[in-house]
Amino acid sequence: MTTFALTELLGRPVVDAAGNAAGRLRELVLAPQEDRARISSFIVKTKSGDRMLPFQGITAVNSSLHTSSNSSEWKAPDGTEGFLLLGRDLLDQQVIDVHGRKVVRVNDVDLHQDIVDDRVVLRVGSVDVGLRGAIRRLLKGVVPMPALKTVLRQIPERPIPWDFVDLIETDPARRVKLKISHERLAKLHPADIADIVEELAPDEREAVFETLDEQVAAGALEEVDPKVQKAIVESLDSDRAADIVEEMDPDAAADLLGDLTEERTSQILREMAPEERKEMAELLEFKENTAAGRMNTEYLALDLNATAQEAIDALRDFEGGVETVNTMYLVDSNGTLAGAVPLIQLVIGNPEDQLISLSQEPLISCEEHTGEIEVAELFDKYNLLTLPVVDKHKKLVGVITSDDVISMLRSKL
Repeated sequence: MTTFALTELLGRPVVDAAGNAAGRLRELVLAPQEDRARISSFIVKTKSGDRMLPFQGITAVNSSLHTSSNSSEWKAPDGTEGFLLLGRDLLDQQVIDVHGRKVVRVNDVDLHQDIVDDRVVLRVGSVDVGLRGAIRRLLKGVVPMPALKTVLRQIPERPIPWDFVDLIETDPARRVKLKISHERLAKLHPADIADIVEELAPDEREAVFETLDEQVAAGALEEVDPKVQKAIVESLDSDRAADIVEEMDPDAAADLLGDLTEERTSQILREMAPEERKEMAELLEFKENTAAGRMNTEYLALDLNATAQEAIDALRDFEGGVETVNTMYLVDSNGTLAGAVPLIQLVIGNPEDQLISLSQEPLISCEEHTGEIEVAELFDKYNLLTLPVVDKHKKLVGVITSDDVISMLRSKL
């Protein structure tokens, strides 16, 4: 296998089938929808203008590019819609290193040449984000190639495999046309995505959140710094913002919408499904620094007479966040809080056991308007993982998790 640097290839002579120098290489082109790594064609600068040269016609890549066709057969590029041009779209651009969980700048691109079925194949192997690529470009044409190669050998490589790179497409005119899946990015932990997003410029953040699945975007948005979180939501279309907010934990979503202008909040609420809109409107009525302003309305509550098996069945069907299910709550026919059962009790108990017999004492709760400092003190005093919130009639209305308390304390730093 032979390796080339993109900046070494750009500008090389292109020789046609007749042995004539037909032009110089201007660009290497990927068709991501067909193959994310294989070069599909070249753009060649000729005396009669730019021409598109399909890679199938390449017979050799060395100091020159040799083709099996004549330049008269090469067609003018019919736009670059749907293509990735390595020089234009990668060099000096920021990309996400999904393996290193960070944002990096591309100084060069490493390409690998192989022979497959007696045909030359050129593929993107990695992107160079180190000093080596930067110096190669800076000294190209200034220092003789043998001397330049001697210098470069003394500089450590900093390549990132192409499989570990996700592109950030920020040009609205090309975003849809260049739609390259963020599947690798979506596999990261939401906190890692949040760290990456916070390194990006505003338009790049928007590009990432426009592409991510709503659930992944919601998880990441919950982890982002509140100021950045607000900026992201304000940059998105109202319907896209609503789709993401609907997937967030209700308490986090309410905190976010509470930080926006009244007009922007109204725009997003109008795009939400009726049930989610009603729930969010109710949460927004509470002050953020109260228990109700911090609570999550997605929790597991079962009838006072339910069994352990019924609780296990309810767990299987629960679609809320995992942080709320370490404790199940018991309520009577009026919805009044009557007990709390730790998840561990289901593991060590029998399926036929009544949950009330597995409940823990004392039953700790707080009211809707309890201040957030008192909430934090309850978590600390009783080593709580969750804290139920009740209204003035002692009906269960929400749950505060330890994550909520940590987020609250971080906001005070």
